[in-house]
Amino acid sequence: MSGRIPRQFIDDLLVRVDIVDLIDSHVPLKKTGSNFVARCPFHTEKTPSFSVSRGKQMYHCFGCGASGNAISFLMDYSHLGFVEAVEDLAAFVGVDVPREIGGDFSASDKEDFTRLYAVLEDVAAFYVDQLRTGDGRIAVDYLKARGVSGEVARDFGLGYAPQAWDVLLGRFERDALIDAGMLVVREDGKVYDRFRGRLMFPIRDKRKRVIGFGGRVLDDSLPKYLNSPETAIFSKGKELYGLCELLQKKSRPERILIVEGYMDVIALAQYGVANVVATLGTATSKTQIDMLFRYASELVFCFDGDNAGRQAAWKAVDAALSCLRDGRQIKIMLLPQGHDPDSLIRDEGKAGFEQRIEQAQVLSDYFFDFLAGPLNLSSIEGRSQLMTAARPQVEKIPPGYFKDMMWRRLRELAGSRVVELPEKPSTLNRQFQGKVGKAKTQRPSLGRRVLALLIQRPELAQVLAQRHLSLEGLKFAGQELLEDVLRRIALEKPENGAILLEAYRGSSYEKTVNALAGVELDIPEGGEEAEFFGAVIQLLKQSRQEKLTELLAKEGREGLNAEEKQVLRALLRERL
Repeated sequence: MSGRIPRQFIDDLLVRVDIVDLIDSHVPLKKTGSNFVARCPFHTEKTPSFSVSRGKQMYHCFGCGASGNAISFLMDYSHLGFVEAVEDLAAFVGVDVPREIGGDFSASDKEDFTRLYAVLEDVAAFYVDQLRTGDGRIAVDYLKARGVSGEVARDFGLGYAPQAWDVLLGRFERDALIDAGMLVVREDGKVYDRFRGRLMFPIRDKRKRVIGFGGRVLDDSLPKYLNSPETAIFSKGKELYGLCELLQKKSRPERILIVEGYMDVIALAQYGVANVVATLGTATSKTQIDMLFRYASELVFCFDGDNAGRQAAWKAVDAALSCLRDGRQIKIMLLPQGHDPDSLIRDEGKAGFEQRIEQAQVLSDYFFDFLAGPLNLSSIEGRSQLMTAARPQVEKIPPGYFKDMMWRRLRELAGSRVVELPEKPSTLNRQFQGKVGKAKTQRPSLGRRVLALLIQRPELAQVLAQRHLSLEGLKFAGQELLEDVLRRIALEKPENGAILLEAYRGSSYEKTVNALAGVELDIPEGGEEAEFFGAVIQLLKQSRQEKLTELLAKEGREGLNAEEKQVLRALLRERL
């Protein structure tokens, strides 16, 4: 679903929705003064620090710093992408999401997707029913032999595809089955069921919709596992088996374990290890890793200890490097030879298996062990080979402390100073941004106060014109951002701060704007205009005084040119 949603619709949606009603339907709110509060859903806390403002249509947590509008809340709370969040928000207020003409999403596409979801849901229910009849006993016996309980089979929706060529065709719409990947079309146009005589694993997306299947044979025939093909609603590199079921049990797991097979997920769930997902027959992708980091800050890759497992682990590490921002951690857990997760947890029990997870090797150690292991680092040649192999990989890591430490570790192992540390990333107005996260008890600086007021109440921009205030000569750490905010307000005319936040989504200013939107200003209701006007006046005076001091110092030191003398005279007249 990649069609563009009209920006005007998103703005109108943010005007129509009441963020208090939305959040209260997920997290019970309690009115305190003019705002509503709750314990933050994004981190663990004993006392409420999560505040929701009906007037601003924004939320902010003074504990963890989370802030945003109604769309941001749904994205973070329900683990949705932007489009999914807009669709859910539209459903909350009872409207349909339009699509812009000319994109690659036609008006009929939504109906087509709905048709695919519906037929896959019906097929999944049909497969579940087949476990109770006829040949389905074969699958039941297999599950019992593997120690899978009826409760776990129910939770994961396990089913059975009968050993027949056209069992689905006689029950469901032919075209829908073809589009959903459930039928194979031969060259002569005839079709037959893709899955036959297999234990079936429905693959669900984050919104609990069936999007595809995995099927396992119950004898020695090949292929052992068969997956649905790529369809309009299913992409193997973007989905993970078991993620839907995991999030239903715990929306914020401490860590997530990534394994290689469907039955690994089922077997571990049977032993009470529920924070497990599996890839869908492909190497772990960057998209999958980024998605998992939305739910947990630690990922553990669990692979067999043979050569294939080690190669799979390295591919996962390679895909993960560009995802490793500070605060994220990846571990590699290689299993003993001859074991898979199912057999290992049977031998060692849940406690032993979880101890192995705790003792798994961190990515940095695995990275250098893998690259340096076959090399002789006592020789120049070996150290040179290590640098050749490691440097392009380390360069993939986003700027931050972790990347700096990886560079230092590489330099230590290579015994060379030629591996120079990269320059520290430059961020816009670093000094100004660094102040944003300070405790709420500290009174905001004058510049932050002006910006926070303007972001929270965009209508205050009118005060500048109404009172004939010119910002000429204004100079402070957040000046560029102020100019940008005023430009966006003039261009987009947002009706509230929530819409202004949406205008900054994906921009270089997004993090700073969101933080300023949550700054507590302690201004009596109705006093925002006077506060804003006074703060701008003070900021202008401050800027002019700084310029006056600068010119006076330069005059005494080296003299002024004609233009500077004119500016100095004007500033002196203003002071008088």
